[in-house]
Amino acid sequence: MSAYRRHRRYRKAQDWILTACFILGLIVIASLLRGGGEQKVFRGPFHVIDGDTLAQAGSRLRLAGIDAPELDQACRTVDDQPWPCGKAARDQLVDLVKDSDIECRGTEVDRYDRALVVCYRQNTNLNVQMVRTGFALSAGWLAYQREQLKAENEKRGIWAGRFQRPSQWRRERKLEDQGKDFSDILGKLKGLLSLRWL
Repeated sequence: MSAYRRHRRYRKAQDWILTACFILGLIVIASLLRGGGEQKVFRGPFHVIDGDTLAQAGSRLRLAGIDAPELDQACRTVDDQPWPCGKAARDQLVDLVKDSDIECRGTEVDRYDRALVVCYRQNTNLNVQMVRTGFALSAGWLAYQREQLKAENEKRGIWAGRFQRPSQWRRERKLEDQGKDFSDILGKLKGLLSLRWL
C-alpha cells in the first residue's frame, strides 16, 4: 500500500473519531441543558389537572412518555356522537392517584418547566396504566407502544371510536386562538382610532 493511501485512511479514521467526539459532546451538552441529572422524587397526594398533568404544592408534573386528550377535547363514539374524552382521561388519572402512596420520579423538565415524571403506586406504573386503559397515547418512539397497541386492539377508552391526536388538537386550537387574538387586536385598534370605515 502506498504512503498516500495510508495517509488517506489515517485522515479518514481521524475525521470519524473527531465527528464521533463532537456528536457525543453535543449529546452531553443537550442533556445538561434539558435539566437531566439528579432525580427528583414527589410523593402524593396530588391534584389532577388533566389526563397527563399533576400538581403538588405549586409544582406541575407532566407524566413522561404519554399524551392524553386535553381537558376540553371531545372524541367520537362508534355512532359518531361526541363524548368528553378529555374529562374522562382526567377522571381516569384521578382514580389512579387517589391513594396517597403514589410516588413520581424524574430527572428532566419540559419547556413549560414541568417536571417530567413516571409515577408509581407500589409496583404499578401509572403512565403505563393510562395508555393501557386507552386514555393516553404513547408520546415516544418506543415508550408504551405495546400497551397502546393492546388498547387499540381491545377498543379501550378513546380507541372505542374516533379521536384526534391531542397534539393535533392543540395545534389547531392554538391556530384558532391566534386568529381570534388577531381579530380582537384589530377590533380594539379600530375602536381606539375610530376608524369605523375599515
